Amino acid sequence: MPVLDREEYIEQAYFFHAFRERVIDGLPSQDVLSRVSDELLSTTQLPLAVSYLASEIKTIGLMAPAMERIKHYFTPFQTHVIAQAEADISRFPMDQALLILEREARYKSEEPSLSGLFVYQFETISRNRLGYGKGLEAMAEDPFYDESWHDYILLLRARLGDVDFADLIFVRSSYFVTQQQRKNPEFETKYPILFGEKEGKIARANRGRDPLYLFSALQRQLGYPEVPRPHRPDEAETRLTLLEQRVALLENRIKVAESELHDDQNVDLNQLRVKPEDTAGPPAGWGQRDPQA
Repeated sequence: MPVLDREEYIEQAYFFHAFRERVIDGLPSQDVLSRVSDELLSTTQLPLAVSYLASEIKTIGLMAPAMERIKHYFTPFQTHVIAQAEADISRFPMDQALLILEREARYKSEEPSLSGLFVYQFETISRNRLGYGKGLEAMAEDPFYDESWHDYILLLRARLGDVDFADLIFVRSSYFVTQQQRKNPEFETKYPILFGEKEGKIARANRGRDPLYLFSALQRQLGYPEVPRPHRPDEAETRLTLLEQRVALLENRIKVAESELHDDQNVDLNQLRVKPEDTAGPPAGWGQRDPQA
């Protein structure tokens, strides 16, 4: 698929933002998709794509399969993120997925660097546990990447876990070449250089550390887009939920106690007393003294 015009990514960022806000407000996805297409710029292809999503979600209840069918517009990475949010066993919320795609679309509309786009997408997969295998395959198919980046991402899928991620960036940076040429002026790298000198320095400084520190440093120093953090549970909200559960439990116990008390008041104790006429009388010789005693 070709790289879309800048206007398309601007409209995509608005679409994902509006979709997310209205889903959070509790509106059904079908209604949001049916209405938001009227707000989009008609000179772009996005209104047609959203209309197709709206018709498909009414049939199958999912967006990812429909996005897969119009892969000439939505990238495999966008489809993968939505598919992970729609999976039954996934803990990846849809509002988080939409926010990720909103920031990606906004970054693509602002003269993005390929290294910045790569780090953003890779951190998205890593931080939200979206699966390295399918996730990196989807990344490699992004039309922004040329053949060198495509091959590098697929190589990363095979080397990830065996080699430190910071090293994988460092050896593909111009800073690595500069360091090697100081030792050997005739040094020439066998692989295409994909990262700049600053990226190489930051990667070298974070060797052996958690990759999240590397991502954070690249965002601070080079202005790379920041991946949304997973939502942390609100402590006050958690306590309120716990109190509501305890109050409900106490109410149930009170109802049970009142029910038992009410039943006790309706019991006729006279029915439980043994009447003399209901017995066979006292045993023979009861109350008489034995003469042989």
